[in-house]
Amino acid sequence: MLREDSPVFSRFGEIYFSCVHPGVVKAWHFHKKMTLNYAVVSGQIKFVLFDERVDSPTKGELQELYISPENYALVTVPPLIWNGFKGVGTKTAIVANCATLPHDPDEIERRPASDKRIPYDWAIQHR
Repeated sequence: MLREDSPVFSRFGEIYFSCVHPGVVKAWHFHKKMTLNYAVVSGQIKFVLFDERVDSPTKGELQELYISPENYALVTVPPLIWNGFKGVGTKTAIVANCATLPHDPDEIERRPASDKRIPYDWAIQHR
């Protein structure tokens, strides 16, 4: 998934796994300081990022990725980028996250998946 000599590796905080059942959405959240490194170990997810950073050249842009072992990607999410994912396909997906900091609930901002400030409809399949 990630090596210490990789150009995207900065430091190790923790690694954890998240199970996502088909059709279930886990969104939205961002981290104030933590960088996330996601990979899908099993199953498939639709992974969506949204940039709301004020001075960012990509402010207001969405990115949608379909990730699975067959369509492998290590997705690095910098701080302050809203992100979430949805289980797609027929089996539960297992998502690994190698984060740069240990979990701290005060370091996370959350919004519901239906939050209108993020212009995304989880029901639509873009491919």
